[in-house]
Amino acid sequence: MIVFRYLSREVLLTLSAVSAVLLVIIMSGRFIKYLAQAASGLLDPGSLFLIMGYRLPGFLQLILPLGLFLGILLSYGRLYLESEMTVLSATGMSQQRLFCMTLFPATLVALVVAWLSLSLAPQGANQFQLLLNKQDALTEFDTLEPGRFQALRDGTRVTYTESMSDDRVNLGGVFISQKNISSNNKDRGISVLVAEKGRQEIRPDGNRYLILDNGYRYDGSPGQADYRAIKYDEYGVLLPKPEVSDEVTDRDAMPTRTLIGSDDIRMRAELQWRMSLPLLVFIVTLMAVPLSRVNPRQGRFLKLLPAILLYMAYLSILIAARGALDKGKIPAVFGLWWVHGIFLSIGLGLLYWEPLSLKRASRRSALEVARG
Repeated sequence: MIVFRYLSREVLLTLSAVSAVLLVIIMSGRFIKYLAQAASGLLDPGSLFLIMGYRLPGFLQLILPLGLFLGILLSYGRLYLESEMTVLSATGMSQQRLFCMTLFPATLVALVVAWLSLSLAPQGANQFQLLLNKQDALTEFDTLEPGRFQALRDGTRVTYTESMSDDRVNLGGVFISQKNISSNNKDRGISVLVAEKGRQEIRPDGNRYLILDNGYRYDGSPGQADYRAIKYDEYGVLLPKPEVSDEVTDRDAMPTRTLIGSDDIRMRAELQWRMSLPLLVFIVTLMAVPLSRVNPRQGRFLKLLPAILLYMAYLSILIAARGALDKGKIPAVFGLWWVHGIFLSIGLGLLYWEPLSLKRASRRSALEVARG
């Protein structure tokens, strides 16, 4: 029991450290991506941390299996390097028994990954999609920042203001450039509006208008001399009415209970993917235990690179099989299970190959001694 607690503690501590580092790296990259979208006006800066919170379960369901895999390699590799595993082996600790002891932390991780994959990650993806729908309903004035040119998502209008009140109603030094497109997608030139100041008004019918004061409007095509200039004291621009969609179409945002029993091949592929992640935990544990065995003279990092390449191959083939299943290139009966079967066989081979090799070597030595 003491050895069991010691090994479990070593694995879980290393797992936590590795997973934390991987999570920081991945979330930093995603945060920079969302920050760039917020800077260009595609996202509300105030929702960045909320977005990262919704995406966190999706990150963790992929990070934890890798964290466990590296945790076993690093923690057990240190024990081999410091000859602690040699002492345990002398007391009867075999690779199979070591694997059985490692199943406890692996089961804890598998339960967490199952909870993330089957429940929490789809809920987070659903809330993330709804948040994006709300962002799509924002006008450029909802995300406009003073002193910065901002383009709409389709690039047909560019807006700029020198100053803006705290309630986002009154503007100063307004510039609007809009590309005019006819109903048959024919370019009809560009309209440019400049004004000393402007304000947003909501009419009783619910429509929102941008009222510009003391400015000019220029209409024409770039490179041509025929253009029109109009001076105005007051000019009204109808702003698009925001429409928030409650529709969520992404598969990863659908509840697991919706996927169960579905005849759609894409839904079945998504369900198998979610079920594959907890199964992945046990198979990578089976591979990591024998791969962690190193010679103290060689160092514990000798097998680390091949082990990581093996894990990457496992995950890459699993993702490729998911894509092939989506397109109907793989029969639904086989699904993703054949990938797990291949790497389960590899794990069993790694677990039993070295003990069998040692037994053969012992027998060979005994025969040589008997002949001598």
